[in-house]
Amino acid sequence: MFRYRLSIMAAAVILTAGASGAFAQNNQGNQPACSLSPSVVSNVLGKLASVVQLQPPNGNGGLFTPNRMWAAVVDRQGVLCGVTRSDPDAWPGSRDIAIAKAFTANAFSSHTLALSTANLYGPTQPGGSLYGLNNSNPFNPNFNAQGTGIGSVVGGMITFGGGVALYSNGQVIGGLGVSGDTSCADHAVAYRMRAQAALNGTPSNDNISYYNGTGTGGLITSPDQVDPSQFKQPHCLGASTDVTPSP
Repeated sequence: MFRYRLSIMAAAVILTAGASGAFAQNNQGNQPACSLSPSVVSNVLGKLASVVQLQPPNGNGGLFTPNRMWAAVVDRQGVLCGVTRSDPDAWPGSRDIAIAKAFTANAFSSHTLALSTANLYGPTQPGGSLYGLNNSNPFNPNFNAQGTGIGSVVGGMITFGGGVALYSNGQVIGGLGVSGDTSCADHAVAYRMRAQAALNGTPSNDNISYYNGTGTGGLITSPDQVDPSQFKQPHCLGASTDVTPSP
């Protein structure tokens, strides 16, 4: 199954000016337009506010309740369409990470295979068939400043949880990236946002799958507990806290 996934992989974001959101960052200057409609971008990013409020036992796990998240959307060409955050105290560095996760999930998903950034953790480890992928498509540092990058291909490559491709009518139309908590919680929020936006018609299961380490709660305690042939990632806080969100 994993060889099949690899064999069909192609080697291969941001509210628009009309979208809403209390902390939305709008277009700066005469940038190329995102190919997604403002209503699609607003629909996806608008789910962040409610998803981060989910409470245990149906919450997203992580360090914070509610989660303090950034979310970003790119179109199929990797153009940044919109960025928003759920809390003004969300980690500033997570803005760039959310954008990069959206770019990564879009860049390595297709109409025959969906790969979340959580799925990419294992094969990008030393000895894995995708080792070195993190060095491709670097994030453009010209867009580190908040409020920049809308309408541009910002890039970035992140291979831990929080990025999912967006699907409509069986085709990838872009990517969603979320960051601001553990990568396990980031994935749960992104996965649920996509489902609520009804853009989750994936051709394969791209939900997070965890390595079972020997530490408490399945935590990894040594590198030899990570099999790079598997499309998994380590637990973040342990099995009692980390979430595998329902479809």
